[in-house]
Amino acid sequence: MPAQARGDDRRCRQGHGVPQDPVAERCAMTDWDRQPETPLLGFVGEVIESLGDAVEAVEQCEARRGIARIRPDRTVEVAAKMLALAGSRLATATGIEVRDGVEVLYHWAFEPPGAVVTLKALAVRPEVVLESVANVVPAANWIEREMHDLLGVGFRNHPDMRRLVLDDSWPEGVHPLRKEFDQVLDRPPLPPNQTSPDVPGDRGGAE
Repeated sequence: MPAQARGDDRRCRQGHGVPQDPVAERCAMTDWDRQPETPLLGFVGEVIESLGDAVEAVEQCEARRGIARIRPDRTVEVAAKMLALAGSRLATATGIEVRDGVEVLYHWAFEPPGAVVTLKALAVRPEVVLESVANVVPAANWIEREMHDLLGVGFRNHPDMRRLVLDDSWPEGVHPLRKEFDQVLDRPPLPPNQTSPDVPGDRGGAE
């Protein structure tokens, strides 16, 4: 168990002192100290539990906010289950580059009760590929295309993986939100007292 849990997660542990607020009474334990016999509680807990063994770990479970890691090979199955739940919609999806690849976060909103459940799947290096959920959830179509352009995540069986935000002349395999982007461009250092590169035709650039 880590020496110190994150702030919000510390409220989500049962059997470790008196809850600090009413929300904590509806929380489950975090993934690092949750015991199998400890059920997830409340609406968010029911949503996460409905995904069964596709869930690898629960990172946060509060009255209206949940975060869980799911198996990368089960994204389509999970998306179908989430879409079938009453009041659910895929609000958006985001991506972040981490040490082992790119983590894709699917943010599901529920109205009512005004809850958000985030499901994270890791597209591991070197392939950085997940199965596309766009055939099950059409709202994911453009989101996945954007992540492919900017983060280099491949979405297998996507119905239309054309570029969305990058021009066709953009070099293949160069993704602006990857950490190595500056090295790939091999841009020269800026002159002293210049904080941004000159843009042709931009009067706001350095003189």
